[in-house]
Amino acid sequence: MYSLRFRIARWVIRNRMFSWAVFIAITVFFAIGLKDVKLQTIFSDLLPKDDPFVQVYSDHPNFGNPLTVTVMLKRKDGDIYNAETLAKVWQMTRDIDLSPGVDHDQILSIATEKARYAEATPFGIDMRPLMGDYVPKTPEEIADFKTRVDKSPGSRTFLISTDSSATLINATFIEQQLDYGTAFAFVQDLVVKNRDKDHDVYLAGQPALTGWVYFYQEQMRVIFAITLSLMVIMLVIYMRNIVGVVTPIITSTVAAIWGFGLVGWIKSPIEPLLMIVPLLLVARSFSHCVQFTERYYEIYAHVKDKPKAAEITMGVMMAPSILGIFTDIVGVFLIALAPIPAMERFAFFCGMWCIWLIPTGVVLISLLLAVLPAPKNVEELVGGHSAEKGGAFQKGFQSLLRWIASLSYGKKARITAPIVLIFSIASVAIAVQVKIGNPVEGSGLLWDHSEYNEAIRQINANFPGVNTLEIVLEAKDAKNPDRVAKLADTFLTSRKIQTELENGEFPPRATLSYGDYLGEAQRLFAGGNPKWTPVDPTNDAVSAASMVSLAGSSPKAYSHVTDFELQHSTVSLWYANNKQETVDKALETATKAVENAKIDHEAFRIRLGTGTIALQQAMNNVVDRFHYVIITCLSIVIGIGCSFAYRSFVAALILLIPVNLANFTLTATIHLMGVGLDINTLMVAAIGVGVGIDYGIYLLSRICEEYHAQNEDWGKAIEMSLTTTGKAIMFTAVIMLMGIAPWYFMSELKFMADMGLLLMMVMAINMVLALVVLPLLCYLIKPSFVKRKDLLVGEGVDLSLFTAGDDDDDKNLVPAK
Repeated sequence: MYSLRFRIARWVIRNRMFSWAVFIAITVFFAIGLKDVKLQTIFSDLLPKDDPFVQVYSDHPNFGNPLTVTVMLKRKDGDIYNAETLAKVWQMTRDIDLSPGVDHDQILSIATEKARYAEATPFGIDMRPLMGDYVPKTPEEIADFKTRVDKSPGSRTFLISTDSSATLINATFIEQQLDYGTAFAFVQDLVVKNRDKDHDVYLAGQPALTGWVYFYQEQMRVIFAITLSLMVIMLVIYMRNIVGVVTPIITSTVAAIWGFGLVGWIKSPIEPLLMIVPLLLVARSFSHCVQFTERYYEIYAHVKDKPKAAEITMGVMMAPSILGIFTDIVGVFLIALAPIPAMERFAFFCGMWCIWLIPTGVVLISLLLAVLPAPKNVEELVGGHSAEKGGAFQKGFQSLLRWIASLSYGKKARITAPIVLIFSIASVAIAVQVKIGNPVEGSGLLWDHSEYNEAIRQINANFPGVNTLEIVLEAKDAKNPDRVAKLADTFLTSRKIQTELENGEFPPRATLSYGDYLGEAQRLFAGGNPKWTPVDPTNDAVSAASMVSLAGSSPKAYSHVTDFELQHSTVSLWYANNKQETVDKALETATKAVENAKIDHEAFRIRLGTGTIALQQAMNNVVDRFHYVIITCLSIVIGIGCSFAYRSFVAALILLIPVNLANFTLTATIHLMGVGLDINTLMVAAIGVGVGIDYGIYLLSRICEEYHAQNEDWGKAIEMSLTTTGKAIMFTAVIMLMGIAPWYFMSELKFMADMGLLLMMVMAINMVLALVVLPLLCYLIKPSFVKRKDLLVGEGVDLSLFTAGDDDDDKNLVPAK
């Protein structure tokens, strides 16, 4: 197996021109696809497709439609009943109707025809829009308008605040026509233009939230540029030679072109929120390249021949590099287990990018090492072989690493072992207490002080809110000629659910169903006396009330509570916020109400639910179902791969214990920070296992080599491994920490800042555990596989057999003895 690796390496280096031609051709091919790369949010693709709540939303998107923006206009010094404020509402309503992708039939405010009042007259029921076709201007007209509002219960509850200081404008967008960036820019411009000394204007809703993400894309690009610049600067400071700086940049750039080019060719949109992961892949590419070049320095210091050193390095590092990259590939692809279309596409995109790290991080880097100028400071860089070698920085670095190594063997190991055990038990005990879900009001994508979250708080404070839960009464036969929404059973069931929830232990702020409109229609039809509000529980009475409610109107006016054919209907529930405890309690009480109403209804079935509350829980369900499933599957697959590579199950355990401990430590830290598990932590945890295994594979392979080189002395083997490969691990972790740090301190997107903080913790935790726990386990267990010389990932080669200008015979390519 050794000769195969070295034969491949020799063929690549000896046929450099052909190898370069292949890489250039492939890169050009993928570069052509870059023009078709598209960053796009598709809302329905962000939802788990197999979740019952999402399936209800897919079947009834009009009920509690999350693609709705809510604009609140608030008068600072009084109420809205003045000419200036009413004129603003009128104009903003018509301006929003011009938004790209808006559903013109789904705009609601006190200035639209859907906001109506009704009164009984000697000539029948008079139903008219609140404003009609003009804006009230004079005191008499305004007073008349206020009287109409008093005759419109729905407007008083849902469109005008209790103190009459604020009013809402709701606009729903069509998903297939919605461009978040364009729509947000349009509506946000209206918001800014209408703010003045007398009025505050607030904008909320999922399209606005995603719009803010689009808005901060330019800032994200700046932060990414700073991240990459810091990583390059760290490389320059540490390497101080051309080869050490250029190889990571070129190999990472080529891998990125291949990654983006592929999705461009297949025209698969990329979710902007997940663009942090590709940047992490660039960092992972840097990490593999640093490990590769560090080994190259050691070999070049002996053979003094660039092509020869590149060839030997490729042969030595091929197996551990491929195994390390394999763990990255598995970690990313397993994210696709979560049944979210956007994440499935993203897992394919990033998984293929990881695959491209093999040819670029093993073959291309070797070609670069063979042609780039030889490092002139190689003796200083490989100072780990001797305390006397290297400059002041390297000597200090080596002293630190030797001290860390001393914790893992000899007398100090007796102290380190129980400390690690106690730490492990504490981490697991704290980690299992972590909660799933959103701990804050509004969105965790943005900071608490953001304009969007302030809008959420203001709207929730003045109205029933923006957080709804929908209970759908779905017609069993959508073609039923009886119009299921007009049946007495449907009416009575919806009223029963509302009554139970309103009088329950956790009542919603408001409820609404089609039946609420029928009671008001019944009252008007009977002459306006409130005692006639109750509707008789018969099909004829309910149908008659329905006909009255629709008089002079259209089913579209009631599309938020019933469909256009009056077959399906909903009970809408409003809650104060979307904190996880609110979501849990709302769903618990709603589930009980649904169960109590779930007798065998002939014409309809009851389905819970859709709306922002249910859809948020759908995402939590994914985390609950797949967080440990993905980590477990990842551990199993990586364990099998490592067992095969090291020909030992014990090797897999030694590698997996530190990374899984790192995962528990990360989860425990999240809990102590008061943060809940969400879909972001799911991705970070999966990627974190790959990162930790990378570190472990490189270090364990080096321990196997040094064990033989140091005459089977475990202490010396551990010390030499940490001062060589451990140095590269610490350096790559540090440059990734430095590069990711700006995410937390500079980003207006809390999501990005949190991802940055989590990734920094992942890097730091995995680095410490790899450098301390893995060699400690080796010392305590003293595994027999380390003594073998036929491991697939063995890094050893006898450099004393190579001299500059050697003929490269295969017989010389043997493991170190």
